[in-house]
Amino acid sequence: MKVLYEDNHLLVVEKPANIPMQEDSSKDEDLLSMAKAYIKKKYDKPGDVYLGLVHRLDRPVGGVCVFARTSKAASRLSRMIQEHRFEKQYLAVVEDHHLPDQGHFEDFLLKDSKTNTVKVDPKGKRAILDYRVLKRKDDLALVEVDLKTGRSHQIRVQFSSRNHPLWGDQRYNPHAVKGQQIALWSHRIAFEHPVTKEKLEFTSSPERYPFDI
Repeated sequence: MKVLYEDNHLLVVEKPANIPMQEDSSKDEDLLSMAKAYIKKKYDKPGDVYLGLVHRLDRPVGGVCVFARTSKAASRLSRMIQEHRFEKQYLAVVEDHHLPDQGHFEDFLLKDSKTNTVKVDPKGKRAILDYRVLKRKDDLALVEVDLKTGRSHQIRVQFSSRNHPLWGDQRYNPHAVKGQQIALWSHRIAFEHPVTKEKLEFTSSPERYPFDI
């Protein structure tokens, strides 16, 4: 876990890929526990450390994310996300198939909690994103995604439903090879500091194939 920023109200870190955000049935090491242990040790905190989980990344996805160190910060950050005042950009590598240079996707996504899968369905919740292609190579396209809503598996499902599945996506790409790491990365977040009101921006970039196409 790489720490990008911290103060009395926030902890911004770079999440490694394949680590869950919080403890799940696998009982594998999770980011929330790692972050709490970091705060507890650095500041010699007695008892349980408070950290608010205000937004989530899928387990296989790495990149920048923020925790709230106080309940007030957590509440204000959550409100920003609900009001679409919290900017989230991702990098993804998708199968090209003549993907337009830029686009706007709007769908309704329905989650099946039993299978932990998501599909486009009119009974679901509205999901919106914008994207632009940064470069192309070998029938792959590197895209920057501006996420307007934060639905489960949103980027993965919206692209795969249009025949542009993400490289290495074991769940939604039938061409993914076992063992490939999904090409999706939380690249940038920007938001108003919950206390000082200063505009904050943090970025993280993956340094591996296929992002370097």
